[in-house]
Amino acid sequence: MVHFIFWFSLALLAYTYVGYPVAVALWARVFPRPVKRAPFEPAVAIVVVVHNEASRVERKIATCLAQDYPADRLRIVIASDGSTDNTVALVESLGHRNVTVLPFASRRGKAACLNDAIAACTEEVVVLTDARQMLNPEAVRCLLENLADPTIGAVSGELMLVRDDMTPFGEGVDAYWRYEKFIRQREGLVHSAPGVTGALYALRRVCFQPISERTILDDVAIPMQAVRAGYRAIFDGRAHAYDQASKSPAQEQTRKVRTLAGNYQLMAMMPWLLVPFANPIFVQFVSHKVLRLLAPFAMATLLLANLVLAARGGAYAVFLAAQLAGYALPLAGRAVPAVAAWRLTKIASAFVLLNGYAVLGLVQFLSNREGHLWQSHTPVAGDSRKGQP
Repeated sequence: MVHFIFWFSLALLAYTYVGYPVAVALWARVFPRPVKRAPFEPAVAIVVVVHNEASRVERKIATCLAQDYPADRLRIVIASDGSTDNTVALVESLGHRNVTVLPFASRRGKAACLNDAIAACTEEVVVLTDARQMLNPEAVRCLLENLADPTIGAVSGELMLVRDDMTPFGEGVDAYWRYEKFIRQREGLVHSAPGVTGALYALRRVCFQPISERTILDDVAIPMQAVRAGYRAIFDGRAHAYDQASKSPAQEQTRKVRTLAGNYQLMAMMPWLLVPFANPIFVQFVSHKVLRLLAPFAMATLLLANLVLAARGGAYAVFLAAQLAGYALPLAGRAVPAVAAWRLTKIASAFVLLNGYAVLGLVQFLSNREGHLWQSHTPVAGDSRKGQP
């Protein structure tokens, strides 16, 4: 029995972090489903949900208005989620004909505001983005070129983590994020990625269905509804949203724990995601989302089984030493700056902590009923990577 636990746990971890990425990359290479990109310029509404963003909302509007897209077909919709500062007054003072503000009086959360804001849009396409990130001028045009293909329902842009003053921990998170984007891009080539980047994505308005007001991961729930309806959700690395990487484990923990709690919530709210014949990308969803939630528990059982088997010596003893070294490396990095600078330490630290956050995510899902209300000025990279498992 101990042997089975050891090998099953090892196989699950190996498949989750190595086997699946390799398999989906090969799948994309052998059986790709190319996107028929073409110039496409329908009416577009860029929707930004904000809460007390007076310090950033003007800059966000400026980056939206600077898009290389026909001005007569572009509108910016600022949905204020019960802001108590002067966010609404600032937007109204601009007096720009292409900017609309929806001043919702009470704070309900992003999902509720998205439901109302998108319902108020008449444009063929909505582009959803967060307040804190700036966009490259080509972002909207690049996203919409993909929607010229009638099979595409949602298109994710790419979140670019700015490397200025990036800490060793931040570099580890950045490496993990680049690994994540690699997987999403390949998933989009075979069919769809199970989620988009909340910092920037485009959606056909006809694909939108209202989501629960308590939804945390709107950037998974919304595109997965489009996938269920027969469309694809893909990734376009030419459309950029720029953000700062988390500089410390505490900063990353705030964002990541909320995201992982959202994954648990999503499966409870949308159980069809776990039904093979109801979810068109069941394999991708389970491999990318569900197994990541199981990984920390597999890590624990692997270590416990290995402790028992190591007494027999041989390969089990060597593997245990390797495991213990992997867990000790992040601790050594915190004590010795030179060790923290090692690339292996950066990756090991991010890997161990991100898996630890999955356990905390489960705790938060079970205990926090207000997880859908985000804190806009928490000094982390926002909720822009919510789709990241």
